[in-house]
Order: sequence, then C-alpha cells, then structure tokens
Amino acid sequence: MVSGEALAAVQAWTRLDQAVAGLNRELEQRFGVTGAQLAILRIVAEWRPPVPLAGLRERLVMHPATLGQLLDRLAGRGFVALAPDPADRRRRLVEITDRGRELLEQAPVAGPVRLRQTGADPERLRRLAAALTDAIELFGLEEYAR
Repeated sequence: MVSGEALAAVQAWTRLDQAVAGLNRELEQRFGVTGAQLAILRIVAEWRPPVPLAGLRERLVMHPATLGQLLDRLAGRGFVALAPDPADRRRRLVEITDRGRELLEQAPVAGPVRLRQTGADPERLRRLAAALTDAIELFGLEEYAR
C-alpha cells in the first residue's frame, strides 16, 4: 500500500506536470512558441545585446544542439536575430528583435524563468531547489538529468 506522503508527492508532481503542459499548450496556441523558447527569449532580453551564443550556452547549461535548435526556431519566427560575431566569425551573436520584445510584453511570466523576475523569498527558493533535487533522485531520474 502506498503511504499518504508518497501519494501526496505523486499528486503534486502530476499537478506540476499538468501545469507545465497547460502553459506550453497556451504558449503554442497564442504565441507559437514553447515554454523553453520563451524562457530563452526572456534571458536574451535581460542581457545587453548582442549575446554571444557560447556565453548563453554556458549560462543555461544546455546541450549546444538543443540551444541551437531553440534559437533557430526563434530566429525563424523573427523573435531573435542570429549573426556572426564581427570580431570572430566562428562565433554567433544572438539579439532580440522588436517582434521578440512585443511577444515578451504579451506572454505570461510563468514557469522557472519567473523566478528570475520575482522577489521570491530566498529560503523558499532553497527549499524548492532541494525538493526538486530530491524529486529527481526519488523518482529514479538521475541518469536523465544533466
């Protein structure tokens, strides 16, 4: 028999999963972007443009191919501009466009990126980080986490 605590944890995870899926559906329907694409766009907008792609990759701790695909999709929709770095043609620079800024004004601030823009209590954030780390371990997902 499953303990009440285990059931409550499963229910909380399910609610979180459903909420993230619902946010992604709304973002796709209303704006044509995913939550990950919107998060990247918000981060690019925070930096002084243009942003070196390598610096963005380091800051986000993302696989280069994944980040490249996200940015290519954003560029294809006109939300960011990608250009070679004039100082080093091997590097690419990322810059938000006016269309990207308009999207940010209209899109909800939700998901993990919201933590960057709200004044959440530091102790609460520490508890959240610990709980999410525990979830990865308790659900046996360590091998899938980077």
